[in-house]
Amino acid sequence: MASRKKMRKLSLILSVIILLIVALIIAFLFLIPRKNARDIKAVAELEANVSPSDRPGLYVDGLALKHHDGTEVVMHGINHAHCWYRDKDDVAFKAIAEAGADTVRIVLACGIQWDADTADSVREAIEKAHSLGMLVIVEVHDGTGSDDIDVLKEIASFWCGIADVLTGTEDYVIVNIANEWVGKMNSRLWRDGYTTVIPMLREAGIKNVLMVDAAGWGQFGRCIDRYGVDVFRSDPCANTMFSVHMYGISGGLKSEIRNNLTSATHHGLCVCVGEFGYTHSDGNVNEQYLMKYCNEHNIGFLAWSWKGNSGGVEYLDLSLTWDGSELSPEWGAPFVEELDKHKP
Repeated sequence: MASRKKMRKLSLILSVIILLIVALIIAFLFLIPRKNARDIKAVAELEANVSPSDRPGLYVDGLALKHHDGTEVVMHGINHAHCWYRDKDDVAFKAIAEAGADTVRIVLACGIQWDADTADSVREAIEKAHSLGMLVIVEVHDGTGSDDIDVLKEIASFWCGIADVLTGTEDYVIVNIANEWVGKMNSRLWRDGYTTVIPMLREAGIKNVLMVDAAGWGQFGRCIDRYGVDVFRSDPCANTMFSVHMYGISGGLKSEIRNNLTSATHHGLCVCVGEFGYTHSDGNVNEQYLMKYCNEHNIGFLAWSWKGNSGGVEYLDLSLTWDGSELSPEWGAPFVEELDKHKP
């Protein structure tokens, strides 16, 4: 009897060990991004075969973002909620630049959820920020969390309608097509949406670098690992980069931070962290490791956000005042200290 119990116990232990080994194999094969030499070569060939006239300003070169003169750009910036606080642009842009940001990501609206920006308001916001020496990322926020391709198409139509505003800005403006479009962790939907709209923007004459947020409210970098090269191939200018937003889901663990970013870099794709905080409703963020990893790998990052958060997430305000005279001690002050390290 004792012998049978011992055999059953050994059998149970062996079964558990086998299951753990199988789980580790699955994680290695399907969950942890691996370098893909074929994709890296394909991306490089696509970039090499594009006419310089199709990439007149900023451009992606493998993992790097570069100015037209070949100088590498690593962004260290801040998000600004322009579409909700248009009357604060002057003071906010000035304060953000003085805080040490070399890039500002400007939140726009196309009319689906919030009052639409006009061509003039977009032009004015870009000019104000650029006049202070910052690179500019413009993004449309209305599609946040949407799983509807028609919403993405409407956002694309907004960009096409203001294509003239973007002409001539290619060396200092990046078009972040839609903030966090696709709330689900649905890689195929994400791929199908962006491979549909990217050609629309190019046909309208937009030649700026395009930026594509990950699915899953920006936090599911795995979609880039699966279909990022397909999205890149859909761009006839071969000038698309990717962005992962890092809050509790994607930025809480060191392994998640690495995996989300290597989901792009292991395929030869340029990536940045377009938004992150130090904590959020979905958990704490290991922001110090995130910035350390990005610095070590020349990956840009932009904090969310200068001021104006509401609905219980006011803790994400970097500054307690629009002019930056009082930074939040938990988030703003430490991030500005980080920006100081990158000042020329």
